[in-house]
Amino acid sequence: MNSLFFATLPLLLATSASADPLVQIRDLSFAYDSRSILSGINITIPRGKVVAIMGPSGCGKTTTLRLIGGQLRPTAGEVLVAGQVVHEFDDDGLYRMRRRMGMLFQFGALFTDMSVYDNVAFQMREHTDLPEALIHDLVLMKLHAVGLRGAHRLMPAELSGGMARRVALARAIALDPMLIMYDEPFAGLDPISLSIIGELIRTLNDALGASSIVVTHDVHESLKIVDYIYFVSEGKIVAEGTAEEIKESQAPYVHQFVWGEADGPVPFHYPARPYGEEMMEQPSRPRRWWS
Repeated sequence: MNSLFFATLPLLLATSASADPLVQIRDLSFAYDSRSILSGINITIPRGKVVAIMGPSGCGKTTTLRLIGGQLRPTAGEVLVAGQVVHEFDDDGLYRMRRRMGMLFQFGALFTDMSVYDNVAFQMREHTDLPEALIHDLVLMKLHAVGLRGAHRLMPAELSGGMARRVALARAIALDPMLIMYDEPFAGLDPISLSIIGELIRTLNDALGASSIVVTHDVHESLKIVDYIYFVSEGKIVAEGTAEEIKESQAPYVHQFVWGEADGPVPFHYPARPYGEEMMEQPSRPRRWWS
């Protein structure tokens, strides 16, 4: 992994040199009908950086990725990518913008009926007019970058979980994207695979001159590789900072999440009546379904 070579690296160097953030989320709110998911959040993704979005399940992390990719339209506020408002794109504009994005879906989401090689080649064949000989070289180069060039003939069913995630990562960087989004990239991985994926996220981001957004629950692995962290709770940004600032934070919610404490702002016990009161109560007779 220390010898990553990308023939297309110069394509993004000029873009990454810009001082403007690649992604800006301004006063963003989103709701499904009357159910609020996000409420007035502000997030900045600088060019060339790796940024994590953390928080409990259901707090709106994956929804944020969908809003950045244009799958959803905000209820209020806006998302800007490379200075352009995402929800103002027409279909053709959104399609062109997505060609400059890479997405690593949770658990990889490889095409099960395609080989490793064809999974990585898919975007190149779909979005470019490159000759097959050049696609061949590029696919092997992307797989070499994630350590799996020798597995290019295998089918997804023949891969371990960690290998499948690495193939998905090779597919995500197939077109040298300016933005790579990761939805729970560490979920279900053993410690070795988890460490490899973390190192690849950091190394590939720096090699491509791209920006990366990592949605994750894995605090300790993320703190090793990210430049900045946003904590989301109940649809709002409740804390943000560098890895060191987050580790030293005394904010109750952040401290509980980082150190995995059972009790805190996120309670261990589901709301209930006082324990003694409920224990002294006479149990009610169970009702039979035939009575």
